[in-house]
Amino acid sequence: MKAVAIIFWIGVFIVFYTYIGYGMILYLCVKIKELFHKSESQKIPEELPEITLLIAAYNEEAVIKEKMDNCHQLNYPSEKLKIIWVIDGSDDNTEFLLNAYKDITVCFKQERMGKSAAVNRGMQYVKTPYVAFTDANTMLNRDAIIKIVKLFGDKKIGCVSGEKKVLKNSSHNSASSTESIYWKYESKLKEWDNRLYSVVGAAGELFAIRTHLFLTLPNDTLLDDFVLSLRIAMQGYKIAYCKEAYAIEYASTNMKEESKRKTRIAAGGLQAIIRLSGLFNIFRYGTLSWQYISHRVLRWSITPIFLFALLPLNIILAIGNQESIFYIVILLLQLLFYFCALIGFYLAEKESKNKFLYIPYYFFFMNLNVFKGAFYLYKNKGKGIWEKAKRI
Repeated sequence: MKAVAIIFWIGVFIVFYTYIGYGMILYLCVKIKELFHKSESQKIPEELPEITLLIAAYNEEAVIKEKMDNCHQLNYPSEKLKIIWVIDGSDDNTEFLLNAYKDITVCFKQERMGKSAAVNRGMQYVKTPYVAFTDANTMLNRDAIIKIVKLFGDKKIGCVSGEKKVLKNSSHNSASSTESIYWKYESKLKEWDNRLYSVVGAAGELFAIRTHLFLTLPNDTLLDDFVLSLRIAMQGYKIAYCKEAYAIEYASTNMKEESKRKTRIAAGGLQAIIRLSGLFNIFRYGTLSWQYISHRVLRWSITPIFLFALLPLNIILAIGNQESIFYIVILLLQLLFYFCALIGFYLAEKESKNKFLYIPYYFFFMNLNVFKGAFYLYKNKGKGIWEKAKRI
């Protein structure tokens, strides 16, 4: 029974640390650091550098006009902003619609090999010192590129990650509301990560790198943005966070579609843990290793295992310690959490406007998809293609 109790409390600690404790310690470290070291503001260079906007797309005919209008509205000299679209096996009118624009480069390939393969191919056409990556279905704020370029004034910055904003929609409460809440929390952690040392991975909706730091990705890479940015960090550079440069996208149409996205991210996270194993060397990477393990690795590996193991372990401890009400109270609290998650699931299916119980449901849903991601990775090993989640 003592061994069960030890495992139980280790699990409680890991789950708490992963989702709450790390943020608390991170915030404290940031405040201590900033007591002794004030950050210097970066100035936009008088002579703006050339930069390429690289967009990898598959069957995006529905958003081509909106995306190109958005690109043309960006506050950056048009002669210094190059736009490259890499079309990966699209069988709709994406290529045809893009060919109408004479100020862009379109790289089309009939065979669909996945986003990472498309990025590798597109980078062969990049001749500018910087390259920004964005998705076809995300719209950038007008000053996004100029705000990102500003941060490259620091020679230690090799990558700049923009902010992702998820638009809510009242008719799609379960997917949009919970995803938006989750990203607000994630954005705050990214801000603190950045203020302490470095962001742990860029968001694919909008990020930029120094072109010469790009390393070709294995074509089956599922999280190209995450792996690409952290491989730059492993070269000794930092990943900066720029919340003033943001990409706006709609949430998934429903939780079924959101599950596709979460499963793919979890699978890509597990794949990245293997491929970025060098980052576990805390003696070499120091603070970055701690941030990486705490913010990413735990979420995609042992934390979900412990989370779902806590209930059976708690039952064993409650039965074995009937003279103590302590474990019984904890068990009742766990059962209440799962009951709330179940009600949240029911409300999500009904698209109820009562959003409070979506939070425990989304938390359960997010961790469950880690196991689905592990199965996905095993089943689709060597493939970099995934099914896109439908958005509002």
